[in-house]
Amino acid sequence: MARIPYPDHDALPDDVRSFVGRISPMLNIYRMLPHAETSVYGFMKLGNALLFKADLDPVLRELVILRVGYLSEAAYELHQHVRVARHVGVADEKIAAVRDDPEADLFSPLERAVLRYTDEVVRDVKASDDAYAAVSALLSHREMSELTLTIGFYMMVCRFLENFEVEIENDGVIDPTVNMPPGR
Repeated sequence: MARIPYPDHDALPDDVRSFVGRISPMLNIYRMLPHAETSVYGFMKLGNALLFKADLDPVLRELVILRVGYLSEAAYELHQHVRVARHVGVADEKIAAVRDDPEADLFSPLERAVLRYTDEVVRDVKASDDAYAAVSALLSHREMSELTLTIGFYMMVCRFLENFEVEIENDGVIDPTVNMPPGR
């Protein structure tokens, strides 16, 4: 059970209710988010930009999101993004290795570098020069920016989910990939 009740969407200000009414699928995170009425739009705008409009490869993005989820011990985030990762083509072996062995040989050199960079940003805030150089040698400035924003955004998401104990939807009720094209 969530630590606070989900807000009554009918009681929200008109602009927030109208905006939230367009969110599909209506995952529990989006049901909880309107408590922060003035932040809903910005949260969704940034999340959608990272998921649907970024140059960062979707497979790299999902590996990063899963790694942040594992490091944050965020069950809800992992539940949703394991499905998204599969949807964009991440193999189950890689999904398991993201948790247990991010240095595994089954990852490409770029994937290993991105996972190492993710670990350092989550743990140390600023990645070491070595970790940064390894990734920045392989990604554009835009991709580096999107990678770092993805790490930070999903750290925030995990902390929101865990601190409010947002509940995982029943399996099969809501598919987080419903509006997501394959490979995105």
